[in-house]
Amino acid sequence: MFEGINLLVVSGSSCKHIAEDMAQILGCEHHSLEARRFPDSEGYFRVPEKSIGKIRSTSVILVSNTFPDSCIIETLLLLEAINDVRQGKLEDIRGKGIDCEPAGPGIFLAIPYFGYSRQDKRFNQGEAVSARAIGMLLSSKCDGIAVLDLHAPEVLENLPVPVSFTSSMSEIATYLQSEIKPDFILSPDKGAIERASFVAETIGCKFSYLEKTRIDAHTIVHKAKDLDVNDSVVTIVDDMISTGGTICRASEALRDQGAKAVFAACSHGLFTGGAISKLDKFVDGIIASDSLKNPRSVVSSASALCRGIDELMEN
Repeated sequence: MFEGINLLVVSGSSCKHIAEDMAQILGCEHHSLEARRFPDSEGYFRVPEKSIGKIRSTSVILVSNTFPDSCIIETLLLLEAINDVRQGKLEDIRGKGIDCEPAGPGIFLAIPYFGYSRQDKRFNQGEAVSARAIGMLLSSKCDGIAVLDLHAPEVLENLPVPVSFTSSMSEIATYLQSEIKPDFILSPDKGAIERASFVAETIGCKFSYLEKTRIDAHTIVHKAKDLDVNDSVVTIVDDMISTGGTICRASEALRDQGAKAVFAACSHGLFTGGAISKLDKFVDGIIASDSLKNPRSVVSSASALCRGIDELMEN
């Protein structure tokens, strides 16, 4: 991976732990970019002077989330600062620094969690397809994007730059096999079948899914199929867990059919509105990647993001 390619991994405020892990995997340096807040809450972002030479002389991987909203601005302005440095725009208002020749392309963006990913369709007239809009903005500032376990990858297809859709499901499967040893993997709905079935195949255990029926705009019913889970350890696998309601209902259905233990695993643990406390009443354990910092992030996303960057550079 990346033989003969000079690389630099950089980060702002959101993903330093992942960026450091990626740099270690890639055998390159990690530099922290300046990212702080003014008293009025506006952001300040800068490439430190010590990093300018390296950013101009090597391909750069910025590791940054687009969640919460403040991270969208941070990611865009860090990309802008990196672009200015690579374009040779170095002179400041005091005359310090000298503009020089552009360094050429070589800016890649690694996104552990892509905010607005569930706003991937125009559900009602007049809505923005927010995920697409953000993707277009980001693509104007870089030469390629690697995204971890995007909810609906088709929303970022055909952007002006290549996009690599990478996944931490391999690492999650390895963790489950080592620590949980499940007999059965369950997808909470058809949308998560591909990810969950991959985990089941990797582990070598049974797999199925729940049927999800939308009653109205506010009500979704998960109908349990007849699952052979009696006396089994079951893990429910999804791309993200937000409120945890889907997982709680699925866990109830599994226990009604005889499961002796139920775990939940996801790439992105948003855990909104006290979700962890609620989930703890329904499942025996929660496993998440570190794409978002939370008390259950036990699986590193760095290797998966490195694979995504590798795919971009091969193309």
